[in-house]
Amino acid sequence: MIDELPLDKIIQTAMRHGAEYADVFVERKLATSISCDDRRLENASTASDAGVGIRVVKDGRTAYGSTNDLTRKSLLALARDVGKMTQTRRVKAPATSFEERKDAEIATVRKHPFGIDMEDKCDVVNRANEIAWGAGARIRQARIAYGDRVRRTWFAASDGTYASDEQVSTVLLAQIVAADEESLQTGMEVIGGAQGFEIFDEMTPEEVADRAARRALLMLKARPAPAGTMPVVISSEAGGTMIHEAVGHGLEADLAGEGFSVYSGRLGETVASQLVTVVDDATMPGKRGSFTFDDEGNRAMKNVLIEGGVLKSYMSDRRAESKYGYPITGNGRRQSYEHLPICRMTNTLILPGTSEPGEIISSTASGLFVKKMGGGQVNTVNGDFVFNVQEGYLIEDGKVAEPVRGATLIGNGPKVLESIDMLGSDLGFSVGTCGKEGQDAPVSSGQPTLRIPSIVVGGTA
Repeated sequence: MIDELPLDKIIQTAMRHGAEYADVFVERKLATSISCDDRRLENASTASDAGVGIRVVKDGRTAYGSTNDLTRKSLLALARDVGKMTQTRRVKAPATSFEERKDAEIATVRKHPFGIDMEDKCDVVNRANEIAWGAGARIRQARIAYGDRVRRTWFAASDGTYASDEQVSTVLLAQIVAADEESLQTGMEVIGGAQGFEIFDEMTPEEVADRAARRALLMLKARPAPAGTMPVVISSEAGGTMIHEAVGHGLEADLAGEGFSVYSGRLGETVASQLVTVVDDATMPGKRGSFTFDDEGNRAMKNVLIEGGVLKSYMSDRRAESKYGYPITGNGRRQSYEHLPICRMTNTLILPGTSEPGEIISSTASGLFVKKMGGGQVNTVNGDFVFNVQEGYLIEDGKVAEPVRGATLIGNGPKVLESIDMLGSDLGFSVGTCGKEGQDAPVSSGQPTLRIPSIVVGGTA
């Protein structure tokens, strides 16, 4: 498809009214979606989309337009219209030559979704559904959802940048509801990554459903969580949801540059415990937030955000570099060709420490052990957050004791980072889809087992 598009002509047309910079983003997507609700296969479909987005910059102002009409006439008309939005005077636009970057791809997919029959994909969902309903008489609802996506992108800019990438992702989610005479409880498990069908070699559909069902049934037996200020140990199995929400968003350069982050203007300052190093790394093979090039043609990078407790950098894109002077870090991402790129996380994590996970628990006399995090909310301006605990246990005499339900963690991101006093040598990840400014992006978050010596726990006991 890309060979048929006059990229150089599009850029020249867009710049004829005095633009300083112009770029073209081309995208083609093919996605599969399968879902099973309450024993019935509700949906099994594929969808495709293709389109072009054109951006023009002049005197700090940005104009953007997109279309799924890929005819030469339509694309040149769009380029002309977008260029006029920043109009000063008509000039002769310089010719642009491109040199494609040949960087090695970050991820090598072994079992590409293109090569898997729809029947085999449906079988994954049916296998998980069978296990969910077979977990016991207390199972009331089961939702299994499978999705895969192949996203091919091309990017060309007036500064000569040219890059292309293929991003493949596969996800399987199980959400199970169990009930008894007193309550309803939900268990959820999801796996996903920049992988193909080989993801099920690492965890089978049966295992995904079994974990979700067991979690729902376990929470039926759990007693209400206590409330108060106490030590909390968060397992690596919980994933890095708290790091992503309470810390990561505040380190995106657009929020930091506008003063909408608790980390604004704090480069070089100590913002966390000296044990803590936070990175955002789009180069991790197989992780859900990985790619070879971002949506502005920049090479994926491993960015050290906090090192030994000191704030080192923000996650930046072309706009943040131009407006605030932050170096480009390959974090320009967009939901689709219909959207402008913005600063986004990729795979954000706290690097492991040196303590054995068991040692962290045994050295904690009492408190809460979080095995699985749920969702939450954060205020990026001041760092305050509230997070739900999906699976939690009491810690008594240095041992994991009985399960509790209904716990929430209430705190402040920077203060939590500053207080962490033990970091495990393990590392676990959670996967998700991050929303920002109306755009979704696939991400993953990670952390080792860690201890927060004092944090407010909300509960109903």
